[in-house]
Amino acid sequence: MVIETVFVLGLLFALLLGGVWIGIALFALGWATLTVFTDTLPGPLMANTTWGAASAWSLTALPMFIWMGEILTRSRVSEDMFKGLVPWLNRLPGRLLHCNVVGCGIFAAICGSSAATAATIGRMTVPELTRRGYDERMVIGSLAGSGTLGLMIPPSIMMIVYGITAEVSIARLFIAGVLPGLLLILLFSGFIAIWAMRNPSKVPAAEARTTLKEKLWESRLLIPTVLLIAAIIGSIYTGIATPTEAAALGVLGSLILSVVSGSMTWKVFWESAMAATRISCMIGFIIASAGFLTTATAFIGLPAAIAQGISNMGLSPGGLIIMLTIIFIVLGCFLDGVSMIVLTSAVLLPTVTAAGIDLIWFGIFVILVVEMAQITPPVGFNLFVLQSLTGRDMFTIARATMPFFFLLLLAVALLWFAPWLAVWLPKAML
Repeated sequence: MVIETVFVLGLLFALLLGGVWIGIALFALGWATLTVFTDTLPGPLMANTTWGAASAWSLTALPMFIWMGEILTRSRVSEDMFKGLVPWLNRLPGRLLHCNVVGCGIFAAICGSSAATAATIGRMTVPELTRRGYDERMVIGSLAGSGTLGLMIPPSIMMIVYGITAEVSIARLFIAGVLPGLLLILLFSGFIAIWAMRNPSKVPAAEARTTLKEKLWESRLLIPTVLLIAAIIGSIYTGIATPTEAAALGVLGSLILSVVSGSMTWKVFWESAMAATRISCMIGFIIASAGFLTTATAFIGLPAAIAQGISNMGLSPGGLIIMLTIIFIVLGCFLDGVSMIVLTSAVLLPTVTAAGIDLIWFGIFVILVVEMAQITPPVGFNLFVLQSLTGRDMFTIARATMPFFFLLLLAVALLWFAPWLAVWLPKAML
């Protein structure tokens, strides 16, 4: 099995380093594995597994949530959110830097994409905070880190991908992400507050104090966003709608918001639909190709052999999680989140199940380490977003983001020592 492992890993990295698209690389690797090590005809098997992986009913929620995010990205939602949050956050240590954290947290609840969350909030906050004299490194770092909330706070595209590959309830995953998402918001805002108290010269003076009446008046701008969040998340949590039905409701709500705010035009509608189509096709292609590769490697017994090898190491559940954290951090330097999840699931899920680790808890763990990948060079998508927004080089952006990477690592440790953060709410509500 050593020869097969070296062949698969060597060819995979050769294809990726050669610049081959991840979906095509996975198809090619599966085809080569079957051709070299088995007598099975790759064509019929590829057709069957590709259709099976791409035709899952739960996948229908994916393009809906992506389209909703694309519509809102082109609307005035982020601008209204910023205006509504400023009066409430202006007196906190760190002041308007918290707009990055809270704004991303709110937008994540109606988007589901890390890069889209960072881009949408960043287009508003980066120019404003820079103009007001806030420290550039903290502006960049807090936005890049907070953008990862788009993966944890439901509805999350990555949770849908994990739910499909692990065959667990997407609704339960959505509920499980609530408390860890709030934990991340507290960690990020807490770090900003501590940093601001230690570096008061890098934080502009507070703006004019506003009365409660003025704060409440500005908060009216948050009402449409809050109503949309309540409609999507509330319908899932109360059992009124499935995640797929809630996704359709979210698209309808985002269209109504865009029309009411005056942001919707035929150009915006067409651009959002085409962007959602491209992203959905990309993710679907990766899922289908990974399904074929998983089947191909199963034919030669590779996942079972690797799982057995990990089991023979005699690791405790804690040791296994530490090892997997390191593996995911390394993979995050080369792969996007979707590829990481679909590539590793076939190998890791049997081992994780054998170790007695709850798959819902493990899903939240996977989302956390994928969040790290979003801010890990050279393939961190959030870093690319910040580079386009600020014009700074990747090294500068990565340095600014590093504290938030360690905060995500701290969140993994807290999740391990307090597993109820991920499993209590789903058990209580479903």
